[in-house]
Amino acid sequence: MPASMIEREITAPTSLLHADGALNPDALGWSRTPLLDTSGLPGRGHWGRNKRWEYWNVMTPSHIVALTVSSLDYMAVHEVWVLDRATGEDIGSTVIAPGGASATLPASLGKGPARARTRRITLDIEESIGGTRLRGFAPRVSFDMLAGRPAGHESLGVLVPWRLRADVRRFQYTVKDVARPTTGRITIDGVTHQLPSDSWAVLDHGRGRWPYRVRWNWAAGSGTVDGRVVGLQLGSKWTDGSGATENAVLVDGHLSKISEDLVWEYDLQRLMHPWRVHGTTADLTFTPFYEKRTHTNALLVSSRIEQSFGVWSGWVHDDTGAQVRVDGIEGFAEEAINRW
Repeated sequence: MPASMIEREITAPTSLLHADGALNPDALGWSRTPLLDTSGLPGRGHWGRNKRWEYWNVMTPSHIVALTVSSLDYMAVHEVWVLDRATGEDIGSTVIAPGGASATLPASLGKGPARARTRRITLDIEESIGGTRLRGFAPRVSFDMLAGRPAGHESLGVLVPWRLRADVRRFQYTVKDVARPTTGRITIDGVTHQLPSDSWAVLDHGRGRWPYRVRWNWAAGSGTVDGRVVGLQLGSKWTDGSGATENAVLVDGHLSKISEDLVWEYDLQRLMHPWRVHGTTADLTFTPFYEKRTHTNALLVSSRIEQSFGVWSGWVHDDTGAQVRVDGIEGFAEEAINRW
């Protein structure tokens, strides 16, 4: 059943960790802008449990692009994936590299570039005037895009503890930034495609110390409904019992936090069937048009991600109690199980 809770909003810059590397209890909560200083990670004494990444997903009327720069301490995982929506052809490249030398990640969000450097994949993510520039090269594919950041645009930052006790050792700080209007170009097999209007980027910025096995749901959507820019951010399973959620809706840049564990209903054997996410503050249906199944098994690391891309319909309540329609915005919904 849906469960509501009271979550503390963080409104001032705060350090994620104490000087000794322990989690700062004052960092527990959520924010409308990235206020946590995560420069204490990785930190001594926690090698192997530190997980850091930047994931971007860009959905356009013609293509879908996903890119990842990540470090898991003992290895780095980088990915470029592109879908041509007209033909249904997808092109993917994944590199799993021992150690972390191939990954450059900023100490805190926006405090420097994120880069991947391998023989197959080159990625550059860096702040620019008016937004975040996303550039990449992989076999058959290259791109140069700007995920815009309009004035007043807010994002959801949440610190999730995996033990509700004083000595929290495992935690994740995530920033989910949806509905970033995106321009630029994608080149596939030498043919360049300019991004159409109504192209949107979503960011998943992650910094934390993880248990070895974690299961999660994540979903997002971006688009224009009745002349307003609407962004949807939803999550489940990994936040269960933590006292935190990563649920929110964005309307014309203003973020409304949804402090409720919503119910997810879906069938992994039938990813193309509609998904439903609902509670007292939301009643949402997600209708897929494409499924992407990613399974990785590399000794210490294994991952199974069942992801659908599609269209949202339904409503959520904003922080005034008004009903916000999301009909027609596009995005994705996924279940993932990671052993890392």
